[in-house]
Amino acid sequence: MSYKIVAIGGGTGLPNLLRGLKRYTKNITAIVTVADDGGSSGILRDELKILPPGDIRNCLLALANTEPLMEKLFQYRFNAGSLKGHSFGNLFLAAMTEILGDFELAIKESSKVLAVSGQVLPSTLSDVILAAEFEDGTVIKGESQIPRMGRKIKRIRIVPEDAKPLPEALEAIERADAVILGPGSLYTSILPNLLIKDLADAVRNSRAKKIFVVNVMTQPGETDGYTAFDHVKTIMEHAGGNLIEYVIVNAEKIPDHLLLKYLADGACPVACDEENIKKLGCKVIYGELLGFADVVRHDPIKLAKVIMDIIK
Repeated sequence: MSYKIVAIGGGTGLPNLLRGLKRYTKNITAIVTVADDGGSSGILRDELKILPPGDIRNCLLALANTEPLMEKLFQYRFNAGSLKGHSFGNLFLAAMTEILGDFELAIKESSKVLAVSGQVLPSTLSDVILAAEFEDGTVIKGESQIPRMGRKIKRIRIVPEDAKPLPEALEAIERADAVILGPGSLYTSILPNLLIKDLADAVRNSRAKKIFVVNVMTQPGETDGYTAFDHVKTIMEHAGGNLIEYVIVNAEKIPDHLLLKYLADGACPVACDEENIKKLGCKVIYGELLGFADVVRHDPIKLAKVIMDIIK
């Protein structure tokens, strides 16, 4: 059986998840945040008045069935001249948008070029800006600015607040066997999608299994000191209840040399307070989920297996 899976997020977490899931099904819809305003995406957004292409590009490549050289080409970043910092894939999506006059159509046509399994959709076609209010009352606008403030976030919101999701995204959620949130930056990759009211309502009303993948490490400037419960509670406070049934938590020990590196940067492993999560009506699923590179991340294959076990 080809299970229908919707994965919602952005950043590096969502493409990592997609790489594992595509081993099990071709019926994947990635719903991707478009609140990014930093780096190459931010410059193209500002100068060409298009939606930021970076997170979309990474998800297209994660679901692509293409030659390694093609992936290298799309991920290639120019390191000199006026194109310095831009990735070829971002420029490709920008050019496609200019030629076709439509960002959504540009993604669809790029999907054909890259032989993508499933579909990649922006969470909205509105030009959304992320705004955060901190515990001290300070308010700042701009996704890339929020983690730099180094203050405790009280609440985030999107401007405009009435941004609408794509009809295809709502249809995919309605038909899904599973909807997955995360892994990824809580405030800047996951929540911007769920602050689109109709999208959150579609997840709430869906009969799909609703799964949240908790990050392995806290994120400086966003989730300092957060437990798994804090992550779940924050989603519920911002987007309402009935969005999460299963909470996946890593139980594998992080190698000391990597742990020390992260601790030096102000990040620490996310602790799981299972009893508090259960009080929210969610079930905790533990797994040995680490991929061992020079960063602490979920292994796509291990994570996908745990998710498929829940769906089955």
